[in-house]
Amino acid sequence: MAPAPPPTPAPAPHVTVVGIGADGWDGLPAASQDALLSAQVLVGGARQLALLPPGCTGERVEWPSPLRPAVPRILAAHAGRRVSVLASGDPMFYGIGRALTEVLGEGTVHVLPYPSSVSYACARLGWQVEDTEVVTLVGRPTARLTAALHDRRRVLVLSAGAATPSDVAAHLSGLGFGASRMRVLEQLGGERENIAEGTAAAWPHPPGDPLNVIAVDCRRDPGAPRAGAVPGLPDDAYEHDGQLTKRHVRAATLGALAPAPGELLWDVGGGSGSIAIEWMRTHPSCRAVTVERDPVRAERIARNAARLGVPALRVVTGAAPDALGGLPAPDAVFVGGGLTVPGLLDACWDALPDGGRLVANTVTLESEALLADRYRRHGGDLVRLAVAHAVPVGGFTGWRQAMPVTQWAVEKNPYRPLPGEDR
Repeated sequence: MAPAPPPTPAPAPHVTVVGIGADGWDGLPAASQDALLSAQVLVGGARQLALLPPGCTGERVEWPSPLRPAVPRILAAHAGRRVSVLASGDPMFYGIGRALTEVLGEGTVHVLPYPSSVSYACARLGWQVEDTEVVTLVGRPTARLTAALHDRRRVLVLSAGAATPSDVAAHLSGLGFGASRMRVLEQLGGERENIAEGTAAAWPHPPGDPLNVIAVDCRRDPGAPRAGAVPGLPDDAYEHDGQLTKRHVRAATLGALAPAPGELLWDVGGGSGSIAIEWMRTHPSCRAVTVERDPVRAERIARNAARLGVPALRVVTGAAPDALGGLPAPDAVFVGGGLTVPGLLDACWDALPDGGRLVANTVTLESEALLADRYRRHGGDLVRLAVAHAVPVGGFTGWRQAMPVTQWAVEKNPYRPLPGEDR
């Protein structure tokens, strides 16, 4: 008996994504209008669908909330039909275009972009697009804005709605940026375009149009804490109980970990979360998971992450190595505590892919002996970091030595010669 033929897959939907602005149908180029007029299915938000004229006769489908889980279901329900999806502005700039291409695959979605709200805002403000940092708060906490705040920098905030400007003003004021100039640009490109202006500390406007972008000219208040853009934030930037990788050692540790955009860090023995937090602050796409067995410290890590602008830090409460099971594979691992726990270092090493990095710090002789053994087996760099601070000694000044930190940093490379081998 001949085997049954494989099932015929359902035809992939023919999907065109059309960007549309606040000026609606009249602002669309001919190609975008043609795609909408010929569509059998029109998918979008209620506001976007309302911009279409009666001549667009395709079946209208509103996105539900939450939107992202519904994308595969709606596309499957209309397989084989001509589908046009409406998006605000440029669909590939924090828009639905990303979700569609992830579901259907690259090259399967035809995108007809419209000028983004960022392009419109920069045109109105006279700002250079390439010199302007953009932060989206759509579906994200206001704390995400924190990492972008630096004196005299310009930031555009993609708003989540009418209440976002007031939330941003309060957030800026609470972080010592109350003097920052804010401009809220509403309905950009439309007939009801409007700009409201004020400072964060004295924001005078009630909630306005929900379709808005917030322009911030950052100004740090005199005496406000300063957070630089590179690792090594002041120790008092963190809430902690003494379990904190101190500033100078922290900077050296991040240098050894060498974060790159898009990479994932495991921070094992999180303490106050400082290593994971500063890893994520190096680039918006850097990700981290911190593992901390103490629930009180785990909650403290989450507070530190939110305050320092990386609220997406994942905090796992549990003891390693058991708590490491099921985590996504890391690009780098930092072990800041628990080195002598049986199986911990092996679990971290085994989880790393070739080319992954591991950095471990310790101040105890027992853990130092363990790192020395791993150095002999795997190579890398074994260093001792010593930091001393100037302190008063009577009427004079002397040095107070902190406990030296032994650090092992290694790249997992099966072809790298070990210490003492010919190179």
